Amino acid sequence: NKSLFIGLVLGGLAALPVGFGLGVYYLPILVASDGASRTQVAAAKTDAMISASFRRDLKGSDGFHWGAGTLHLTREGGQYFFTLDGQVSPGPDYKLYLTPEYVEDEASFLALKERSVRVADITGFANFRLDVPMSIDPTQYPAVIIWCERFGEFITSGRLQ
Repeated sequence: NKSLFIGLVLGGLAALPVGFGLGVYYLPILVASDGASRTQVAAAKTDAMISASFRRDLKGSDGFHWGAGTLHLTREGGQYFFTLDGQVSPGPDYKLYLTPEYVEDEASFLALKERSVRVADITGFANFRLDVPMSIDPTQYPAVIIWCERFGEFITSGRLQ
């Protein structure tokens, strides 16, 4: 029947954007790394040189883009590490940047993105641990931001104190 065929084709076409959107959201969750161990998180809390607090109520955060918890900077044998005790909303292509000043929305970050330093890709969404490249001294920056590179979305930020 021709009308059944047209209905199936239109229904399939209508489902494509929904399926794509669900894939973009769930794929990062399915391939997320395990994150830091409890021992690593506890050590980061104890040995932190400086930390940044992430809150859900920032100007640029919303129900789909947020972070909550504390990001700790530690140094072990000459290597810096950032360890999150908390979580961020799941999503694709997250990056951690060090910024020359504190920002809390997309427009403010875009205004200073070229003066910011990309530290690492974020592949987990709870209690992650990131190696800081040896060429970067994170103690020279007053703030951090988690940014979704693919969609140009602000996730969260914090002052390093």
